[in-house]
Amino acid sequence: MDRADVIVIGAGLAGLVVAWHAAERGRRVLLLDQEGPQSIGGQAWWSLGGLFMVDTPEQRRLRIADSRDLAARDWMGSAQFDRPEDANPRAWAEAYLDFAAGPMRSYLHGLGMRWFPVVGWAERRYAPQGHGNSVPRFHITWGTGTGVVKPYAARVTGHPRITLAFRRRVTALIVEAGAVTGVEGDILADDAAPIGAATNRTVTGHFIAKAEAVVIASGGIGGNHALVRAAWPVDRLGPPPARMVSGVPAYVDGAMLGTAEAAGAQVINRDRMWHYCEGLRNWDPIWPNHGIRILPGPSSLWLDATGERLEPPCFPGFDTLGTLRRILSTGHAHSWFLLTQSIIEKEFALSGSEQNPDLTSGRWLAVLRERLGKGATRAVEAFKAKGEDFVVATDLDTLVAGMSRITPEAPLDAGRIRQQVEARDAAVLGGPPDPQVTAIHAARHYLGDRLIRTAKPHRLLDPAHGPLIAVRLNILTRKSLGGLHTDLSARVLRPDGRPLPGLHAAGEAAGFGGGGHHGYNALEGTFLGGCIFSGRTAGEAV
Repeated sequence: MDRADVIVIGAGLAGLVVAWHAAERGRRVLLLDQEGPQSIGGQAWWSLGGLFMVDTPEQRRLRIADSRDLAARDWMGSAQFDRPEDANPRAWAEAYLDFAAGPMRSYLHGLGMRWFPVVGWAERRYAPQGHGNSVPRFHITWGTGTGVVKPYAARVTGHPRITLAFRRRVTALIVEAGAVTGVEGDILADDAAPIGAATNRTVTGHFIAKAEAVVIASGGIGGNHALVRAAWPVDRLGPPPARMVSGVPAYVDGAMLGTAEAAGAQVINRDRMWHYCEGLRNWDPIWPNHGIRILPGPSSLWLDATGERLEPPCFPGFDTLGTLRRILSTGHAHSWFLLTQSIIEKEFALSGSEQNPDLTSGRWLAVLRERLGKGATRAVEAFKAKGEDFVVATDLDTLVAGMSRITPEAPLDAGRIRQQVEARDAAVLGGPPDPQVTAIHAARHYLGDRLIRTAKPHRLLDPAHGPLIAVRLNILTRKSLGGLHTDLSARVLRPDGRPLPGLHAAGEAAGFGGGGHHGYNALEGTFLGGCIFSGRTAGEAV
């Protein structure tokens, strides 16, 4: 039997942060993970490395006026907390805002992190009130997700008070006299599969470990589509789509949430989740049903599965869940971007460290070569050439025929699509105003967007900007916004609101803090940021 002061379940970003902070306080830590050492860092390793921070030097250099009060207005307008059990999530949201507007940047800078100088504007606000970021806050870390993970992974793997035990799958929490005192589970056979790939579940033994405190940092449910569908908020989003792609590896299975509930813990806000509308099926998959998200600029024309243009504010880069609801209202699980080569070159980025090798390298020369060369990035051009979701043509009728060919269940009317394209193009030339064209011009008022994220407005049917491109967009599963109910010390609570002694939680397993500090909507950069903040809090508490 293993003994430690603290057991941490999950060697993703939140678990690494917990382990390091606890060990720095003199605690002996046992860090468990069901995957092998190649998967240290978990989902964060695959991310773009974006962090939600407030009033930073990077923002000020771009003349972005931000403040804690403005960020709080945006956060609370997006979260829309409305349940009695939202008291702790709201308190965690306030605490994270204090962190993001206060010590967060200097703390991470001290660990060695640095950020790309152009701050991204994700989940833009469309209306004066409600959901969205009023200003850009998405700080991309040099090295992308790997640049966020590596400072913690290096400190954890070399720490004398931290023991790492991989291929350990926790199947039960040990509860004695009403308190969690340890864990037990299966020892899995070694597996040298590449990072992110599915690994075997062959059991070779059993283990038991005891500790004064157990911290669950095992992630969410995004890789388990059965759990996603079971928790799907039909009343808010409509029925779950029959077809989805997975934005996270298969090991993001949500199993520990059920294990914690069996020991007496409470999970809240299960129906709050964050899935993207702009998913591509990866032509070169790493994990099962591997999906990649497009990070679009504002110019692509967005059509639903029937060929009807989405209404405001369902523009690229604005309201994720509002757009998801609108797409699913057709009864289909896909939608379409219609764009030009000029737009794809300036505006298309793909989420993930492996899709952005230039940013992941952390080298300016690599970035300049990749972003300023001819064509879109190599990753985007590879999807355009090889991805099953892309159609390319020199004229609109041929393009629409290709779109209908790959979605025979939803054939499209070329005449109706031409009518909508021409109306949009007329607005570019000064005709009747178009809300999306207005939004494109507004985006270009921000220097960062004008430089690298927003194409100069042009007609979609202008051959000088061709060829025409259509992209079938799939629903991509990603994040659980709910999770284990925790207080501000990261202690897991029972259904009656009392702490379950000995049990703490951090990261996505805790809804990034409190059981859901995002409420109903996320502002982006808050997932990695929430893992860091909740992990730091738990590590200082155990």
